[in-house]
Amino acid sequence: MTAMDETTPLPAAPRRSRWSLALTVGLILVGIHVAVALLTLFWTPYDPSATAGGRLEPPSLAHWVGTDRLGRDFFTLIMIGSRIALTVGAGAVAIGAVIGVTIGLLAAFATRLLDDALAATLDILIAFPVLLLAMLVVAASEGASLWSAILALGIAMSAIVARLTRILAKRILQNDYITASRTSGTSWPGVVVRHVLPNIWPTLSVNFALQFGIAVIAESSLSYLGLGAPPPNASWGRLLQEAQGTVYTAPIGAIAPGIALVTLVIGVNLLADGLRDIGDPTRRVSR
Repeated sequence: MTAMDETTPLPAAPRRSRWSLALTVGLILVGIHVAVALLTLFWTPYDPSATAGGRLEPPSLAHWVGTDRLGRDFFTLIMIGSRIALTVGAGAVAIGAVIGVTIGLLAAFATRLLDDALAATLDILIAFPVLLLAMLVVAASEGASLWSAILALGIAMSAIVARLTRILAKRILQNDYITASRTSGTSWPGVVVRHVLPNIWPTLSVNFALQFGIAVIAESSLSYLGLGAPPPNASWGRLLQEAQGTVYTAPIGAIAPGIALVTLVIGVNLLADGLRDIGDPTRRVSR
């Protein structure tokens, strides 16, 4: 091999794009639901409570997805359901994040005895399904409503967020730069703001996206059982519950809200998977 060959630089490896197919599809699906939800704030094809047509009409130019058993335009109800699903998902994730991150950080900085007690309590709460915990919270509240469902789901999901925050924060606090920061005079709140939260946020954001999908499914389940948003709120779960009696004569009443629910959950999960690829380069390279 000549000297020239030895000094010739090797061709650079192709750079892998951080923008994955999962992230693209997820953004499209979630973006459609967000756009529809925002549109309902200003316009809907018909009044949600108006009997705009006959009972159980098939899809037509006047009613794209037909009408329900009361004669309401089903496409309008599904649009309203998209807004309710996004409201519940965002509200539950926000409540779960505030409660969970706070408890998780307190556990990470607590004494060993208190940390063990909090960890055991979180493990017990996580052993119960989110839907079951949410049902207990709704049952203990004044009655079923949209906001009680959001609060119940947020409280139920906070245990998962708290456990993850505790694990991530304790791992960060073991690093040498935390000791150096404390030696330089940084207070513990400053360490949390400058070092802990910025380092655990990428992982938490992926978990929040997954929790969003869980919240949407749980709210639909609560509404199906009569524990979610009461009428006239057109929750997808309530639409499915109302359509079960006419599933053979008018199957579109069960198919349409089911498709809306599935596309939103799949979109959120793909979005979370894409965010995970961005935050973890090893996963992106191995694919």
